[in-house]
Order: sequence, then C-alpha cells, then structure tokens
Amino acid sequence: MTTTASSHHLSPAFPGRAPWGTANKLRAWQEGALGRYLEQQPRDFLAVATPGAGKTTFALTLASWLLHHHVVQQVTVVAPTEHLKKQWAEAAARIGIKLDPDYSAGPVSKEYDGVAITYAGVGVRPMLHRNRCEQRKTLVILDEIHHAGDSKSWGEACLEAFEPATRRLALTGTPFRSDTNPIPFVAYEEGNDGIRRSAADYTYGYGNALGDGVVRPVIFLSYSGNMRWRTKAGDEIAAKLGEPMTKDAVSQAWRTALDPRGDWMPNVLRAADQRLTEVRKGIPDAGGLVIATDQDSARAYAKLIREITGSKATVVLSDDTGASKRIDEFSESEERWMVAVRMVSEGVDVPRLAVGVYATTISTPLFFAQAVGRFVRSRRRGETASVFLPTIPGLLGFASEMEVERDHVLDKPKKNGEEDPYAESEKEMAEAEKQRDEEDAATGEQDMLPFEALESDAVFDRVLYDGAEFGMQAHPGSEEERDYLGIPGLLEPDQVQLLLQKRQARQIAHSRKKPDAEADLLELPAERRPVVSHKELLELRKQLNTMVGAYVHQSGKPHGVIHTELRRVCGGPPSAEATAGQIRERIAKVQEWATRMR
Repeated sequence: MTTTASSHHLSPAFPGRAPWGTANKLRAWQEGALGRYLEQQPRDFLAVATPGAGKTTFALTLASWLLHHHVVQQVTVVAPTEHLKKQWAEAAARIGIKLDPDYSAGPVSKEYDGVAITYAGVGVRPMLHRNRCEQRKTLVILDEIHHAGDSKSWGEACLEAFEPATRRLALTGTPFRSDTNPIPFVAYEEGNDGIRRSAADYTYGYGNALGDGVVRPVIFLSYSGNMRWRTKAGDEIAAKLGEPMTKDAVSQAWRTALDPRGDWMPNVLRAADQRLTEVRKGIPDAGGLVIATDQDSARAYAKLIREITGSKATVVLSDDTGASKRIDEFSESEERWMVAVRMVSEGVDVPRLAVGVYATTISTPLFFAQAVGRFVRSRRRGETASVFLPTIPGLLGFASEMEVERDHVLDKPKKNGEEDPYAESEKEMAEAEKQRDEEDAATGEQDMLPFEALESDAVFDRVLYDGAEFGMQAHPGSEEERDYLGIPGLLEPDQVQLLLQKRQARQIAHSRKKPDAEADLLELPAERRPVVSHKELLELRKQLNTMVGAYVHQSGKPHGVIHTELRRVCGGPPSAEATAGQIRERIAKVQEWATRMR
C-alpha cells in the first residue's frame, strides 16, 4: 500500500465549500493521486481517502481526462444509494460530464456521457451493464467499493457486469469490512502473518488530512449513567454504562440508554444542543445530526429535540425521493437539527454538519467510521466537529483510533485455545443462546416477555481527542459539564489539546477543594478510569495474579499477604471488585517491588 501526505505548495483547504466536483484547482492529494494514475495507466485503481477529503472531485477530474483523451467513451458510476447517484450526476454536470441518474434499461440517450446507478441496480440486471461495457469503452467508478461485498450476489453481479470494462476506479473512505467477503476488483496482498489485506494504489488518511486542514479534528464527548432494564426472562438488572459487563449486558444497557422514555437521551440531546449553540458562535450555519437505530426512535428523538429547542428537527426515515429532498433542503438551510436512520451515515454530503449524536446500537468499525465521516468535512481552517457517544468500550476504542489507517482483512487470524482462552466458551455460549432463542420462538416466550428498558440517567463521563482522554465525571447541567460543552467551535488541533488539558486541570483543582464526603461521583480524571470490556478486566485480573505469583517466589511472602499489602498501598476493594484502573495501579506497584529486589 502506498500512503502519502499532500505536498504543501497547494492550499490544502481549497476548494472550501465546493466538495462535489466544482473545484477548478485540485487539492494536493488529488493532484498526487491523479499523477500516479496517469503515470501507471492501470486498468484497476483503488483510491482510499478519508471521508470529506474530496474523492468525487478526484474521480470526476480523472473521468474528464479519460474521456477527453478517448481512452474511454462513456462513464458508469455505481453508488450505494439513490440519493448518492443523484449527487454524482449533479457533481458531474458541474464539470461538463452528463450522467443519467434515472437510467433503468435500453440505450442511453446521446445527450449523456454515461449513467449513475446503484449496487442494488447492478445486482438486479448485471448482463444489461455488461453489454454496455462490451459495446463501448467504459470507465466504471465504484463509489464506496466495500458495498460490493455486502452480499455474495452483489459481488458476483459487479464482477459479471464490469469484468469487460476498459478502466475501473474504486473509491472508498473506509477500506475495511466487518466480514471477510472479498471486494471485487480490489487487490489483496499477503502479509508476513499469512493474512491477506486490501492493497490501495493511493491512500490519503484522516491523520494526513487533519494535518493539511482538509478535515476537522473530532472531539468525542462520552456519557455514562445508571441503567435499569427487565430481560425477556423477567429479571430486573441494573448496571452503569462503562462498567465491565458481558456482551449481552452491554447490549441491553446500551439499548436502555437510547430509549427516548428514559432520562439519558433527553440529557445528552440537551448537552449536544448546548454544544451546537457554542459551535454556531464561530460557524453560524453549523448543524447537528442524530443517527438513530430505527424509525420509531428517530421520531421520538425529533419530538425531544422540539421540546428542548423549541424548533422542529428534519426527520429522514428512508432512502426515497422525499428523503433526498429533505436532506438537500436541510443542507442549504440554517436549521439546527436533523434526525436520520442510517442513510445519512455514508456519502451524503452536508458540509455544515458539525455536531453529532451517535444514538444507534450499530457497533461495527465500518459504520462508526462512516458515521463520524459525516462531520469531518472542513470548509475553512479551525472548524471542529463534536460527536456525543454512550460510554461503551467498543465505541470508545473506535474513537481513540480515528487516525489509524485500516485495510480490509480477508482472512481471520487463527488463534489456538492457548492464545484465545475465550474462543471455545464463546462458541458454546453462542450455541446455547441460539438453542434458547429457538426454544423461545417455539413457545412464544420471546413475545410474551420482551426486553424492556425501565429507567436511565446520564452522567458526563469524559472527552476523547487525538487518542487521549480528559475530564472527570459531572452531572448534566453542572458547571463542570458546561466547561467542556463550551469549548470554542473554531480551534486549531493543537489548541483543542491544550484547552482540554486546562479544563481538566481546573476540574481537578476544584474537586480537591471540596470535602470527600461531598463527592457523589467518582472524582478521578479519565485516564485513571479506563473503560474496558468484561474480557479485558478478566485479563487484567489474570495478569495481576501472575505478577503476584511471581513475586511470591521472589519475596517468600504468601499470596494473601501481598494482595493485602497492595490494597493498603494503592487503596480500593479486593481485586475481584477492583476497577481496571485500580488493578493496573497494583500491577505497576508489584512490578516496582519486584524490580527493587533484583
């Protein structure tokens, strides 16, 4: 894979508010990618560029060159959604390429240079598009190419339809999938570990784009809180978001938080709206987007937003003509909020979106990256993006890895039982759950006793930025929460880091002045409160026990004495009840003792 940062003789933020093919001058990375393509003249080319960097401008500039030099005679753009194929047609028209976004069958009118279609459309009639490729020299632009791996039929249809194409240009902002379905026309290279990964011809990652001012820095604001729910077996369970739990419990606590009838969602929406107000002081037309799991939740969130703000939210429920129109109208307006189910997560271009609420239980790295990609497009230097999250270990992991470039992995790493002690038990649990679900379906128990969210509250938990964590817990509406919501909307990336450090230092100083008896929340900075999964906590306990066992042989003291001494020095409950931060502190302390004895 070739990775590059842009050269600096071009204005990196150019063309400002012209992300959809209207630029008369290329950004440095676009120029670099175009230069590499023209030098190599490959049949297949995979360009990976972070969302918001301008993949469309690059692709259409290349299409224009290939048409002008008669390398191809027509262009076919394949997009994930109906809305996006229309956006492609509009963008192409602005630089003189006419694409028919309504094409369904038969000859293409002579006034058009090609067509814009969806992957689903290719899946329905692959031979129609194959015949078009065979009749005339064709450039196929495969937008967000990973969608061709969404189903076996789509992948096979794309291979069948576009195998005869003269040139194929694959584009993606997220070149990885959560499964191992191969992506058509993408090259895979085997690494030293024997695992095949996608190989891009040109990569422009988020880290490079952030340095060039092409994308915004993202501030993640995470909220915890107490959740209570009733399982389908009728048991009532209470837990706090961010505490180590089994996968099932995490999923149920998460669903409880997102229930619009609890207190978590109204408090987080209120905080997000306060953040939007602050951002609009520097970006007057800044908008907010709530990404919901389903239509009922989306409507309920829109109702909450109206109650909180006094203004109506734009609701986008499905990928139809009306939805596209509503997105376009919101994009051109100065309205505050839009609520959508999934479809705005990828490719849809609303450059003024600057504040987001991740109110969905979808937990794949692909979807998360696409969702965050809706907020990162920079129109001028200094703009920041803010995304509100529940304190869920997986999501916080994705947030901390924003700048990590990924490839699509075609093979799953093989783990033997020793390397992955949970593999066999997880398999057994999955089989047991499957059997129980089948029994429930047969008896109707699942319908009689569904999962039920009972109550929730919200607590400001931490801020994540550039892989680091800041802040102590605070109640909604408190001065401490307002400190973080009030970060200016216009800041350079290094200024964001400095300001967050100052906010945390102020919060710690304020906490120290109060008597311990007044603390009703855990008053520790975020880096001392690591959010870990149930499995990671078990691993930490295992590591502590291993370290103590080694120190037993070195010191001659019994296990119990060493554990008691660690508790006395480091504080906290027995290791079975200790938090991840407390266990890590004890591991460090026993390592220190062992080093001194050498």
